Amino acid sequence: MDVRHLELLRELALRGSLAEVARATHRTPSAVSQQLRTAQREFGTALVEPSGRGLRLTGAGRLLADGGNEVARVLERVQARWDEFRGQPSGTVTVAGLPSAATYLLPGAFAELETTAIDLVFTDEDVAERAYADLVLEHDIVIAHSLTRRAPAGTEGLVTVELVREPLDVAMAAGHPLAARGDVRPEDLVDQEWIGVPIGFPFDTVRLAVEDSTGQPITVVQRLRDNRLIEALVAASHKVAILPRFTSPQGSGVVLRPLLGIESARHIFAVMRPDRAERLAVRRVLAALADAAPHDAAAPRAASR
Repeated sequence: MDVRHLELLRELALRGSLAEVARATHRTPSAVSQQLRTAQREFGTALVEPSGRGLRLTGAGRLLADGGNEVARVLERVQARWDEFRGQPSGTVTVAGLPSAATYLLPGAFAELETTAIDLVFTDEDVAERAYADLVLEHDIVIAHSLTRRAPAGTEGLVTVELVREPLDVAMAAGHPLAARGDVRPEDLVDQEWIGVPIGFPFDTVRLAVEDSTGQPITVVQRLRDNRLIEALVAASHKVAILPRFTSPQGSGVVLRPLLGIESARHIFAVMRPDRAERLAVRRVLAALADAAPHDAAAPRAASR
């Protein structure tokens, strides 16, 4: 049994097409097809079958792909033990994910890893919650978020570790009438103009919860994705928004106030493929990210330049 064939089937199960396998493994589609034909001859049975314009794994193919996952995990465990024997994890660890969470996680993690032989490479990705799981195909660790304590949607079968619970607060200019209060209630917000996020994005659930609590509609005058842009517009107006607490606002004069009576927080998760999670260097980076996570969620912070 050629382990390379198990790896091929594993990649096909993960990526869904020969073209994607070829792209990820830096081979031509014809070379991947040839290796698949060789694998089918070796095992003496069909491992794929037509599905629309592409291929899908047969039952035999899925069984062997699962075996490929097991082999990958064992190899990573052996590598981890070898790294431990040598005394230090090393190598490149690729991390991708939420820029707003990385703002407070990465500086501390980079500082903690500075004296190690680990090279951390980060790629910022701002995608819908369910899309973060797809990033594990190309990265060792993905920083994602969920509005519940459950792991982000789409991460079934992956390793997920919660790094921090980050409150979502009401943001407003320092001169806003509500800024004089220590907190705000849902009924305080129904007559305010909001700068929101696109419908379906996680933070929009807070707006829906306020509407459900008060029975009144919220006026959303802008829907934007970028927190920095939202901060700038809030600072220059009397509009309100929902922003994550630990990503300190950069706009001069923006303050945050907790929202009473509504569970408004996001949970930041590290998401990994099971085999990648076995790597000692990956575990070391994960520990550095956890150490960098803020642990005092008692009070929101006001911004200043």
